[in-house]
Parts: sequence; structure tokens; C-alpha cells
Amino acid sequence: MSLPAPFNVLIFSATSGYRHTSIPAGIAGLRALADTTQRLTADHSEDAAAVFTPSALAQYAVVVLLQCSGDFVSAGQLDALRNFVRAGGGVVGIHGAAAGMLDDEWYGKLIGAHFKSHPDPEPGTVLVEDGQAGHRILGGHGRRSGWTDEWYNFHSHPRENANLTVLLKGDTQSFAGGLMGDDHPLAWCQEFEGGRSFYTALGHFDEAFRDEWYMGQILRAVLWAAGREGGGDEGVGDTAWDGV
Repeated sequence: MSLPAPFNVLIFSATSGYRHTSIPAGIAGLRALADTTQRLTADHSEDAAAVFTPSALAQYAVVVLLQCSGDFVSAGQLDALRNFVRAGGGVVGIHGAAAGMLDDEWYGKLIGAHFKSHPDPEPGTVLVEDGQAGHRILGGHGRRSGWTDEWYNFHSHPRENANLTVLLKGDTQSFAGGLMGDDHPLAWCQEFEGGRSFYTALGHFDEAFRDEWYMGQILRAVLWAAGREGGGDEGVGDTAWDGV
């Protein structure tokens, strides 16, 4: 059976203030997904005035907010994103995207929670939330030990947002500096105002965007956000789970 025609994805990585050095690696990793799977096309921009308009966003099924920190768009540009979502568009937020638009309530709901702080990076263990086998984003159940990242804390606890389906959490015995209690969500997804959004707090370092386990989740997240989950991608990234 032939695969459906590729859908268009916008990778947006503009920042205001702190800028992650892993942005080029993220762009390269997402473009590699497009090239190897042929399920999507991947355009990149940091020109908000050009791409955050109704006509420009209408070309895309998913917007990937790659490390977008600070006030990276204007109020009018954010309105264009809001209308894109309400028209059925998907959003995938990666790591620093939770540190974007910190004063905007709607954006916080779109991402799921606003970034508050993080301890120094160190290796830790990522756990898969029980009972989420129906989400192809995960690719299977298990854990990933020895994952080095910034273990983000949030201004609100993601569990308090009943609209979120938590997918991954950190084993709080494996790293220091967590402020979320014993339950430390790291990735989630939601149906949101007519569209879909996914967010992962993982992805600070370049190595994440060359990692099969991580990029398998990003691929599934993009497919899910576009409403294109399934279709033969079930095996992508599965071999990197260490504890299935």
C-alpha cells in the first residue's frame, strides 16, 4: 500500500533572549526525518512577519516550535497561530518552547505549561506513563536510562491541566533539582481548540536530535499533530527503548 502524499511542516526557531545552541542540530534532525520517511516536507524560518500570517500558515499541517524562547512573536502573529490551531492545525513544541511567551495565557495552554527553571544538566531516567499504549507517539512502553538533559520545572504542575495526556515523566530519584514533587511530567499531548499540540521538555543538547529513541518520538508527535498517525511508522525508533 502506497503512503499518502507528504504534508507540509514549518520548523520555526526564532528566539528573544536566550538561544539554544542545539537549534541547528534540531533543524537538521527534523529535515532528516522528512528525507528518510517521505511522510512530510520541512521548511524552516525565523521570519515571523513572513510566516505567521493566515495565508502562510495555511500551507502547513504542523508548526514545530523549536526552542522558541522569550517573546518570539508579536500579538498579531500569535493571533495567526491561534487561528491556525482553531482551524485544525497541529503544533509540536520542543524543549525551550515552554520558555516562550511567558506572559501569554493562551500560549501557555497551547504548550501545556510555562517553563520556570531547571537544575544543571545531568543524566537521569525517563519513564513512560502507564496506560498510554494507544498513543503511537511513544512507540512502546519502557524507560530510557542515562538520558542527559535539563530537567525542566514548570510554573504549574502539568497534572493540574486536565486537558493534557502525560506521556513521559522523569524518575525523580535519578536526578537532582526537580521542583515538581515525586511526579515530574516531561512530555504530553492534547486536543486543543480544534487542533492538536504535543510538547516535550527533552532536547537541550545536539545529541538528542541524532538519537533514534528521541527522534522516533518527534516523528510520531508530528504525525499525530497532523492527524496522520499510523501508516507504517510503528517501528521507527523502537530499537532504542531499553526496558520494553
